[in-house]
Amino acid sequence: MESRRHRFSKWRDRVIGGRRPPPGVDGGTVWIRSIGFGVARFVRTEAASSVLLIIAITAALIWSNLGGDSYQEFWNTRVSARLGPAEVSMTLTEFVSSGLMTFFFLVIGLEARRELDLGALRDHRRLLVPIAAGLAGMALPVLIFLSFNAGTANEHGWAVAMSTDTALALGLITFVGKALPAQIRAFILTVFIVDDLVALAVITFAYTGHVEIVPLMIAVFAFAVMLLSHRLARVSWLAVPAAIGAWIALFFSGVDPIVLGLIAGLTAPARVPTRRTLDDAAGSFRRFREQPTPQSARLATLGLKGALSVNERLQTAFLPWTSYVIVPLFALANAGISLEPSFLLGALMSPVALGVIVAYLVGKPVAVLGVPALISWLSRGKLRPPVGWVAVAGSGTIAGVGFTVAVLVAGIAFTGRALAEAKLGVLVAAIVATALTWAVFRLAALLGPDRRSRALLGDAPERPDLVVPVDPNRDHIRGNGNAAVTVVEYGDFQCPYCGRAEREVRQLLSDEDVRFVWRNLPIADVHPRAQAAAEAAEAAGSQGAFWAMHDLLLHNQNHLDDDDLLNYASILELDLDRFGKELAGRTFQNRVEEDLLGADLSGAAGTPTFFINGRRHYGAYDVESLRSAVMLARDASEAATRRATTTDTPR
Repeated sequence: MESRRHRFSKWRDRVIGGRRPPPGVDGGTVWIRSIGFGVARFVRTEAASSVLLIIAITAALIWSNLGGDSYQEFWNTRVSARLGPAEVSMTLTEFVSSGLMTFFFLVIGLEARRELDLGALRDHRRLLVPIAAGLAGMALPVLIFLSFNAGTANEHGWAVAMSTDTALALGLITFVGKALPAQIRAFILTVFIVDDLVALAVITFAYTGHVEIVPLMIAVFAFAVMLLSHRLARVSWLAVPAAIGAWIALFFSGVDPIVLGLIAGLTAPARVPTRRTLDDAAGSFRRFREQPTPQSARLATLGLKGALSVNERLQTAFLPWTSYVIVPLFALANAGISLEPSFLLGALMSPVALGVIVAYLVGKPVAVLGVPALISWLSRGKLRPPVGWVAVAGSGTIAGVGFTVAVLVAGIAFTGRALAEAKLGVLVAAIVATALTWAVFRLAALLGPDRRSRALLGDAPERPDLVVPVDPNRDHIRGNGNAAVTVVEYGDFQCPYCGRAEREVRQLLSDEDVRFVWRNLPIADVHPRAQAAAEAAEAAGSQGAFWAMHDLLLHNQNHLDDDDLLNYASILELDLDRFGKELAGRTFQNRVEEDLLGADLSGAAGTPTFFINGRRHYGAYDVESLRSAVMLARDASEAATRRATTTDTPR
C-alpha cells in the first residue's frame, strides 16, 4: 500500500505542478510572511507604548525645567554592586542606558532573527530594496551631519544622526496612518531593523575605547554557556546567571554591554510549531492528566515550552517590559533638556542641532525614497519595493523619528551643551517627521480606491502564503464562484473557535464579491471526533450536501458520535446505506489527509486559519477584522485587474 506521504506527493504534483514545498514540511521552518502574528503583536505593543514614551519625554522636560537641580541630581545618583574585589558602579542614567536597555536591544535582535527565519528577510528576492534603503537612510544623514560639523570637536558624534527609533516610529505611524495595510508596517520594520543592527555595530566598534581581552574572553565563554542552556532543558537554569556574568564581563572589558542583548536576540532561532511538536506537547500533557506526579508535571511543562521557539518565548517575556517600562524610563532619564528661550534660540542654530534636524528631515526621506526609485529604474522595474511609492515616501518621513539609539549615541559622544543640542535636534526632528508622515498618508487617503491601493500597495508580485491554490473541481466553494475575493478556512468541526468563526463568515458572505472555501484540518489529539466529522462532511459532499452537513456539524459540535452523524445524514435525506458504508470504510480518509498536508505546506497548524486571496490573515477573525481584510484584498484585486486590462489593451 502506498504511504500517506507518497500519495500526497503524487497529488501535489497534479495540483501544484510539483512545486517544491517551502522548508519545514519535514521538520524545518515553515514559510511565514513578515506580516505575521509576531509583527502584528510587535506593532500593536509599540503603538500602545508610544503613548507612554511621549508622556515620559514630556515629564522629563517638565521635571528638568521646573524641578530645579533635582532632575540632574537624581539621575546622577550612583549605584554600585560589589562582589569581592570586583565592583560595578554607575549613575542611574548609565544603569538605564547600558543596563536596562540591554533588554530593549534583545527584543530588537529577536525581531530581526524572526524576520530572518520566518519573515520578509527570508525571501532574498525582496531583501535588496529595503536593505539598500535602510543603509542609504543611514549613510546620507551621516554625511549631512558631517557637512555641518566637519573640522569641529563635535564631528565624532556623527552616529547621532544615523538611527531611526524603531519602537517610536512604528507606534507613531499607527496613529498618524490609521487603517494602513499591514505590509506597509512590515516594509518599515524591515528597513528599520537594518538600521538598528548597523547602529549597534557602530556603538560597539566606533565608540568603544580600550578593550580588556581577559574580561572579553570571559564574556564570550559566559555567552556560550547561555546559548547551551537554551538548547538543553536540563541546564536551562544556567541561562540567567550566565547572562548576568556575560554582561558584567563586557562592562569590565570596555565594550558597551548593551551589545549583549542584540547578539543574544540574533542567536535565538524562530520557528512555528509543527503539528508533530504540538502532538508531542499534547501527549506530555495527557500523560500528566493520567498520572499527575511532579515528574510528569515537569515533563508536561517542558513539552509545552518546547513546542514554542526560544525566540517566541523570549519575545513574549520581554516585549511588554521593554515597551511599557524600560524605554519610557530611558526617555525619562535622558530627555530632560533646558527649554529656556535663551538656550533654545542658540541651540537650534548650532551646527550640532541643525546637523541632526536636516539629517533626519531631509537625509532620511531622500535616501529611503530615492534609493528604491534608483534601483527600480536601473533594473527596469524588476526590483521594486514590496509596497507602493506613497508608502515608501511615508516610510522615509517616519524614518526621521530618532530617539532611543540617537540619544544613546549622543550620551556617549557628547557632554555638556553639545549633548543638550543633540537631544534638542532629535526631539524637533521627531515632531516634524511625524507631522510630515501624517500629511503623506492624509493625501493618500484623498485618492480614489484604485489609485490609493496602488499608491500604498504597489504592483510588485508577491509570493502567496496559500501553497495549494483553490481548485473549483476539488474544493468546496460557497458564494459567488467569480468573486474577486476568496476566503479559505482550514477548520476543525469540533473546534469551538471554528464554530464561533462560522457566524462571522456567514455575515461576510452577504457580500456578493466574496467566495468561501472550507478545507479540513482536524486536530485529532485535541478533538477526537474531528476526523470522523470531516470524513462525514466529505461523504455528504459526494451526494451534493457538503455545506448542509458543514452547517449541522458546526452547530452541533458536542454531538459528533457515529449515531449523530448518521442522524444528520437522515435529516438531510441522504442515501443512508451509501453514507454509512463510506463512513465505515473510511472512503474519504485520503481526501481529508490531502487537506491536512496542504495545511502543513501553508504553515497552518491551528484552527481556524484563514487565507484571503492567498495571503494568510493574522489576528482576530471577528467580522469587522475579516471584512477589513476582504476590502483591502478586493481593492488590490480590482487595481490589478485594471492594470492588466490597461496593459493588454492595444494602443
